[in-house]
Amino acid sequence: MLDHTDHDLLWDGLLTATREAYAASAALSAFSPFAGDIRRQPVTPFHVAAAALFAAEAGLYTDSLAALRDAFRSCAPLAQWRETYKETDIGQDFMDRFGCYCLIGEGGAFASDTMAAWLVYMPPHLYYPWHQHPAEEMYLVVAGEALFLRHGEAPEVLRPGQTSAHASNQPHAMQTFDHPVMALVVWRNGFDSPPVLTPKDVPTALCKASLQA
Repeated sequence: MLDHTDHDLLWDGLLTATREAYAASAALSAFSPFAGDIRRQPVTPFHVAAAALFAAEAGLYTDSLAALRDAFRSCAPLAQWRETYKETDIGQDFMDRFGCYCLIGEGGAFASDTMAAWLVYMPPHLYYPWHQHPAEEMYLVVAGEALFLRHGEAPEVLRPGQTSAHASNQPHAMQTFDHPVMALVVWRNGFDSPPVLTPKDVPTALCKASLQA
């Protein structure tokens, strides 16, 4: 059984891998400097159904970001997995299969006043409905692939090393098909306002057109 020293080493390894991937990504580096005020904080582990799916997932292909993928997997048993959309109408299937845990920020092993960072995991054939938040955000695909949808912009299938930026309160969504996806998600502000599902007045036609593109 791992003790707290072992836990700290695993979290430190993940922070290092994240920092290295961040520095290697021109898009992420331009989006926001990596936090210089990182400080350790305690983590209370909490597991959800998606954590088991993530542990068993065999389809997370990647090349240059394999170290970050593996570091996120190593820390997954220690993490406080989130239930962001609990008590919404998003549906139990999504709640059982969508995975997210924090590295930097509330519930994560580290804190910062200038950035927050998460792992997001989706297995094959899962739709993440339109949602939004005041924070400006960037996704870095670490492994696998997904269709990224952004309100007012063309849909894109993104693969390891590619990024998707979301402006403040810009509705966005994701869809996986035959492959899972794993991403590093970074916020640079708006840390106190969680994501919310986008109101139904976002044109349904946009969603349908995006998924058919």
